[in-house]
Amino acid sequence: MTTLDLTPSPGAAPFPRMVLAQAGAEVRAILRNGEQLLLTLIIPVMLLIGFSLAPLVDVGGGSRVDFLAPGVLALAIMSTAFTGQAIATGFERRYGVLKRLGATPLSRPGLMLAKTAAVVAVELLQVVVIVAVALALGWHPHGSALGALLLVLLATAAFSGLGLLMAGTLRAEATLAGANLVYLVLLGLGGVVFPLSKFPPGMRSVLELLPISALTGGLRAVLGAGVFLPLAPVAVLAAWAALSLGLASRFFRWD
Repeated sequence: MTTLDLTPSPGAAPFPRMVLAQAGAEVRAILRNGEQLLLTLIIPVMLLIGFSLAPLVDVGGGSRVDFLAPGVLALAIMSTAFTGQAIATGFERRYGVLKRLGATPLSRPGLMLAKTAAVVAVELLQVVVIVAVALALGWHPHGSALGALLLVLLATAAFSGLGLLMAGTLRAEATLAGANLVYLVLLGLGGVVFPLSKFPPGMRSVLELLPISALTGGLRAVLGAGVFLPLAPVAVLAAWAALSLGLASRFFRWD
């Protein structure tokens, strides 16, 4: 006769399972948050549709949607990896959520890994929606998907580092104001809807060093001009990723 072993077996779940569970909770929190959903999906899609259908901006010849789609993709990546993550993490830190989660069996590195996985999952959703809308508007991308993926991954690392640095060093209210201000400034100056060629040469050379400008220009080079790997945008994004993640790991405060 077979007997069942009902002896309690306390202990933490396997590390990958804990990370996946926390990542799922992070994704659900992002999608339930109206402000973050506005930043991550609604505003980019509205910008893509509005500026593609109406001649509001001179893109220097060619199809408006071909110019706008890569820029809107870059804006969506920034909105999730930087703006949304900075605001959410800042308030989690203020209310002690991070400190409590960091004391669980998940561990602090596991929590950061879960947050990263959640950001990537939301970005995947953004890319699917924005690409579908752009294709419906007549976008004709061509180029290396691998090159575009590398740019997106580098930009995600750069923006995540900047978001965590802001959330881990400033008060939650300052993070909320600062992240939204940076979002609006980079939307206007990062080549998303206004070509950088419209700015004075001296100012343009500075703007090209911004991570949003590097991602936007890089995606346009890959998906529009068919360049496999634009070295200048890759170098700018890699430098921002190394700098921001290094500073975030050094100065981030959990409480």
